[in-house]
Parts: sequence; C-alpha cells; structure tokens
Amino acid sequence: MEYKEILYDVKDKILTITMNRPDRLNAFTPKMMEEMIDAFSRADADDDIRAVIVTGAGRGFCAGADLGSGGSTFDYKEHVGERSISMMRDGGGLLTLRIYDCIKPVIAAVNGPAVGVGATMTLAMDIRIASEKARFGFVFARRGIVPEACSSWFLPRAVGISKALEWAFSGRVFPAEEALSSGLVRSVHPPEELLEAANGLAREIADNTSAVSVALIRQMMWRMLGADHPMEAHKIDTRGVLWTGKSDDAREGVMAFLEKRPAKYTNKPSKDMPDFYPWWKDRPFE
Repeated sequence: MEYKEILYDVKDKILTITMNRPDRLNAFTPKMMEEMIDAFSRADADDDIRAVIVTGAGRGFCAGADLGSGGSTFDYKEHVGERSISMMRDGGGLLTLRIYDCIKPVIAAVNGPAVGVGATMTLAMDIRIASEKARFGFVFARRGIVPEACSSWFLPRAVGISKALEWAFSGRVFPAEEALSSGLVRSVHPPEELLEAANGLAREIADNTSAVSVALIRQMMWRMLGADHPMEAHKIDTRGVLWTGKSDDAREGVMAFLEKRPAKYTNKPSKDMPDFYPWWKDRPFE
C-alpha cells in the first residue's frame, strides 16, 4: 500500500509511524485508519522490526476525527446509506483491535493535542509518553456521541473506573501533567526530547531481548486483563515457560549472562512461535 496520510520509517530495527496531516493536526480519516492498520500488519510480518513508535507530524498528535463534514460527520447513513449501516464498524475500534493483536511493543510519543480517537487509539499501545505540549481529551459527550475505539474496555484498565468516567463524562481537555499523575502516560518530556526518549525505550527492548519472548509477553499480559482467575495466567505461564525454556533463545540468554556478554538471539516471531500460539478463542468479526 502506498501511504498518503502516514509516514513509515524504519531505522535500526525501530519503526516510527507518523500521522502526517499536519495542516489538520493529523485529524483521523478512513484513509489514515486503513494505512495505520496496514502499517501494523507490515510491522508484524517484518522480523527486523523490534518495536514501533507512533507519533504525529507538526504540532499535533491527532486532533480526533476530521469534522470537515460538519454536523453529519458521525451520521454514517449520510455516508454509506441505509443498506450498509448494519455492516458498519467503528474505525477507531478496527485500529485499536489491530494494535491489540500486534506482536511488537508499541510506544505512543504524544507530541501535541490527542483528542477523541487521537486519545483512544493510544490506549491499545503499551507505553505512552508525552510532550509538555501534549493535551488529552475524551471529548465524545461534548460532541453528542459516545467513546469509541474500544476505549470503554481500555480506559478503565489504564486509569481506573472513576478517573475514566470523570474524563468521559466531562469531555474536558487536560494537560500532560494530569495524564502523568493519573497513570495515563509514563513520563512527560520537553518537546525536543520526546522522540529521543521514545527511541531510548525502544532501543532498550531491541538491543537486549528475545523477539519471541517479547511477542509472547505482550499477548500474555494484555489477554490476562480479561481473565477471571489467576489460574488462567498460571496455565499460559506454564505452557510458555516449558516451551521457551527449551528454545535456542533460552540457551543463548543463559549463556550470555554466564559469559558476561551481549546475547545474540536468533528465534523469529514469523516462524518460531510455539505450537499453542495463538491460544485464545476466536473472536467475533475476525
């Protein structure tokens, strides 16, 4: 796919996806959604990519849905007609579900306003860091709609039900420091240091870990958020430890530690995942 609304840049095993509509504060469109979903699929298929950073071009991260259609922006009957409305799915949700299924660590580098889907898309990402100029807003109630992008599942898990409801009820836009104090973001940085910090986090993963271990860890932790008993984690932990323990990467990891040298991991997520992966049941719409 040729990208028109995002940039796709791989350097030293780190992919940076940049939403690239700076004249519109990177407002989200169906085209941007398609391109971002494709980019995550490309990243998963490329064993040379060890981590993904998502950011925005210019002074915004993503200002939410493009409201260029005016009052009918969210009236999908206006755009697809009555016959197709029953088949419609929320575009932000399609993106966050794709991010949720990703086998690479995903870091959000929020460089400016992140409003609406610009905020909710980050909830499926693993680590969020922000510029001092970042602003966040779950503004849906102020637009007469409800939160999307699976955020009714993600947001309470990220910050707790009370804070999630406060932000969603009020729809107010709040600064990076409030996002930090509430646990929505890991850290806040001067604007000129944001991408350096994101790359530092990605570099720590890319340089020191097994790609297969990281892929499994990501899915294990995210999917256990919905488990009803720790026994479910014990089951998959046991299968994971038994399988990875006999892998080339496990042998290399132990020997590198004993020999006090950097490890050289060779197992690849594209071909060396365990036979029980994916272990979760089929989900609707997939």
